[in-house]
Amino acid sequence: MNQTKNAIWVFADYRNYFQNRVTLQLLSKANDLAPAINAEVWAVVFGYKTDEYVAEYIAHGAQKVLLVEDAALKQYSVEKYTLIMERLAREYRPEIILIGATSFGLEFAPRVAKRLGTGLTADCIGLEITPEGNLLQIAPSFGGNLVAEIITPHHRPQMATVRPGTFQEIPHDNSLRGDVIRREMPENLPEDRLRLVAYERQPMRDQRLEEARIVVCGGRGMGSKQKFKKIFDLAQLLDGEVGATRPIVYSGWVDEEALIGQAGRNISPQILFSFGISGAIQHTAALTDADFIIAVNKNPEATMMKMADVAVIADANQVCAALIKGLKERIQSKSDYSD
Repeated sequence: MNQTKNAIWVFADYRNYFQNRVTLQLLSKANDLAPAINAEVWAVVFGYKTDEYVAEYIAHGAQKVLLVEDAALKQYSVEKYTLIMERLAREYRPEIILIGATSFGLEFAPRVAKRLGTGLTADCIGLEITPEGNLLQIAPSFGGNLVAEIITPHHRPQMATVRPGTFQEIPHDNSLRGDVIRREMPENLPEDRLRLVAYERQPMRDQRLEEARIVVCGGRGMGSKQKFKKIFDLAQLLDGEVGATRPIVYSGWVDEEALIGQAGRNISPQILFSFGISGAIQHTAALTDADFIIAVNKNPEATMMKMADVAVIADANQVCAALIKGLKERIQSKSDYSD
């Protein structure tokens, strides 16, 4: 056993580093949690030729990096990764393991938890340390209608996957220093039952909703799927992203990627436009990090109106249309001037 001090491990998925920031967000949160249990923050990296990513994780708050580097790990293998993670966790005995709730994390984390005989809370939207020193894992349940608070009092490590965009990353700091613990590829790993033949990266949006500087969000107050298209028009003019409430997504007006709320995405834009949204708690819980909120609603008592920095009591469709018209006229006038 190599453990000399409590540790919080963050599994580092670097494969899409510049777009997927969840590892950095988890390192930040781990640093917030660590003092309460006198723990160090470790990043755990499996892969090949990963030195630049190791340096990045240290610059974002990892005090130690546990690195297993081998050409056989160049391509992700859920079986290899699971077995390596199990062996390292049994050897070092971390107190907590955090993994991003990405498609990768949702495949990888449950397998690790099963092999370690411990619990796992999936898709967390909050993490805290209880007075007893347990990890309080906060996650939506019953389709987002309730928020559950879960602890793992009798088994270690405590494990959670965390929704991207839930926490703010620590700014890059080149002055930070950390130790790199290099481990050899374990021997006697079984052959993969699945073999990767080829892969193709799926095209992404220009920017992720969680990372958008401007988000234009619409609710039932927009009236219809046809009228909701104004939300897309305005977002395009503002170089922003489109968000929506749960009823809008469930009605098929937009795809699930646009869902903002406990059952969807947490956002932290500089400017959030909210059109025709009353403000159910499932939605507003995901907006607390927005810097500036502009809300438009006919009901001045709506929760969103009370949360807003600027509240406009009006028809959401009319205000959205007026903004679109004004922005188009401004763009046209600039074009005319430049000509």
